[in-house]
Amino acid sequence: MASIRLRRVALGTLAGGILWCIWTRIVDYKILPAKYNFAVAHQFLLPSSRYPHFNIYWYLTLFLVTYILTWVYVSARATLGPGPVTALRVGVLLGFVSAFPLCLVLAAWAPFSRIITLWWLLQLWGGAIVATLVSAWLYKET
Repeated sequence: MASIRLRRVALGTLAGGILWCIWTRIVDYKILPAKYNFAVAHQFLLPSSRYPHFNIYWYLTLFLVTYILTWVYVSARATLGPGPVTALRVGVLLGFVSAFPLCLVLAAWAPFSRIITLWWLLQLWGGAIVATLVSAWLYKET
């Protein structure tokens, strides 16, 4: 069994995490601002986070999840084979698990627009897929 190349995992995590953070910024600052403003104005969302450095925590979380996705991809290569199909499977499955249940609950019970919830789903699920594909593309065996 081949050993895992930690530097390649770190490189994939960095690249995939950066792209996921960019996608998150696009959703939050280009697509959803009007919906957020409406939700805040009607007291469906707080005007600011309860955590003073939430954005830092959020982006660190995206990098941590990218790291986990990369490890799962590297581990799955042994049984599913290396390449984009395996990366896509990992990204789709783990992205779904990380995004869909909470977004379903929010869409059903939160008083703000379901469009916000839909975009959060796309932000997390799509980000997981892209991050996994990028990290897999950068991961090479010795």
